[in-house]
Amino acid sequence: MAEKSILSIDLGGTNLKIGLLDSRYRIRDKEILSTKSQNSKEGLISAIIYSAGKIISRNRLKHSDIIGLGLGLPGPIDVEKGLVHFFPNIPGWKEVRLRAILEKKLRLPVVLDNDANLMCLAEYRLGAAKGSVNAVCVTLGTGVGAGLIINGTLYRAKTFAAGEIGHIPINVNGPKCNCGGVACLEAYIGNRRIEELAVKIFKKRITLEETSVLAKRKDKRALQLWNQVGKNLGTALVGVVNLLNPDCIVIGGGVAKAGKVLLDRVREVVEKQAMPIQARHVKILSAKLGSDAGLIGAAILAKEGI
Repeated sequence: MAEKSILSIDLGGTNLKIGLLDSRYRIRDKEILSTKSQNSKEGLISAIIYSAGKIISRNRLKHSDIIGLGLGLPGPIDVEKGLVHFFPNIPGWKEVRLRAILEKKLRLPVVLDNDANLMCLAEYRLGAAKGSVNAVCVTLGTGVGAGLIINGTLYRAKTFAAGEIGHIPINVNGPKCNCGGVACLEAYIGNRRIEELAVKIFKKRITLEETSVLAKRKDKRALQLWNQVGKNLGTALVGVVNLLNPDCIVIGGGVAKAGKVLLDRVREVVEKQAMPIQARHVKILSAKLGSDAGLIGAAILAKEGI
């Protein structure tokens, strides 16, 4: 019998990634679309349907060759109902029954979850958190999210909304956040906020990739930028470490490409400010699966959930 394939989608505030994976979670085909051009809910749903159809026909697959579709989405999701409550960084989504819409259009079983949960699931099964019992996986991009593994199980809580580390306030007063909160971590270190900080420091528009390269060359302004980001992230993680006493914290997502300069600062803050027992125990690690973690996690969810 021929091996079945899995479709997976990782939707972010910037890109929509779609992958075709085999049953051992190896990526066989992949496509990336910009979500910035899709400025309506209907446009984004159409893009999901179109890209899924395209990858199916390109690989000459029948619907019976596919286990199903897993989606990672950047906001709170009701996993049981297949419902998107809202997206903090993509307007126009409120209480959308996305699973039902996609199952009707694609004629495939569909499962949805928060994108950070799926990145966490992938890193726990196949990446940097493999072998741990309690892990926190943080994803840094347009938004800042986290997935939690507690006693070897992905922890979602009763209303499936656990893990929103980006919406932990790190000050009493501070910038407003897209979620409606004030001084949330994401309002300081979401990639758009870091770009704004970079303009202030460099006095010109500069990409985060360029600042990462400059930081590796010990450029003072780049080091100032990434030290500030690392301090803000580290401050939030001190609370997480003290509260959950995890074995490891895995840091991934586009912003994490800054690498050592960011991780070293985070480690320094946690080491200095977390309670000693928790601080000694926790390892702060770079994600292993890179930008494919969300697709792999969505495929794991699809195979096991369907």
